[in-house]
Amino acid sequence: MALFVKRPEYGSRINFTTYGKQKTLLFVGLGNPGAEYDGTRHNVGFMCLDEFARKNDFESWVNKTDMKCASAVKTVGETRVVLCKPQTYMNLSGEAVQAIAHFYKIALEDIVVIHDELDVNFGQIRTRTGGSSAGHNGIKSVTKYLGEGYGRVRVGIGPKKPEQIDSADFVLQKFNKTEQEDLPKLTREVSAILSELAYGAPLAPETRSFL
Repeated sequence: MALFVKRPEYGSRINFTTYGKQKTLLFVGLGNPGAEYDGTRHNVGFMCLDEFARKNDFESWVNKTDMKCASAVKTVGETRVVLCKPQTYMNLSGEAVQAIAHFYKIALEDIVVIHDELDVNFGQIRTRTGGSSAGHNGIKSVTKYLGEGYGRVRVGIGPKKPEQIDSADFVLQKFNKTEQEDLPKLTREVSAILSELAYGAPLAPETRSFL
C-alpha cells in the first residue's frame, strides 16, 4: 500500500494527501425510498450520494435489509468509504445509520450526513460538525441514535415558495424547472466535497455557492 496518495483533479479545490493507515468514512444521504419520492427536495441527499458513487465508480447499490439501508463500499485513495441510503423513511433514518456504523465499527467523528436544508437557499451548501436539527426529522432521528458530533453537508433547498405553503408539503414537492436545470451543478459540488473528505480534508465550517 502506498504511503502517500494524491487526490486527483476533482472539482476546483486544493489537492489533498492521505497519510498512513487506512481509515473508514461513512457517508449517509438522507431521503425517502420509493419512486414517488424521486426528484423531490427531501431526497437531495440520495441524489448527491448517487452522484458521488457514479463519479468514483462504486459498484451497484446493495440492499442490506438487516441494516435497513442500501449500501456500497469502495476504497477511495487510501480511505475505505461506506455509502448508506436509509430505507426506513426519513423519520427513522437513525436506525439505519446506527446499524451500519456499528457493523463497520465507524466512529461518530467519521460519519458525514448529506441532507436537504430549508433554512439555506438553493444554490448554497453549508458544512459543519454537530448542531441542532433545525426541524429536520431525519437529522432528529440520526442524532437520537448517535448523538450530535457527526459531520453534516447541508444542501440548501429554500426559501419556501409560496411562503404560506406548509414546510412538509414543500420539501416533498419536486424541484421546479429552473432548479432541475441546476441540479447537476449541485450534485457535482457536493460530490467534490465528499471526495475532498475521502482524500484527507477536514470537514470545516464553510458555505459554498454553486450558482
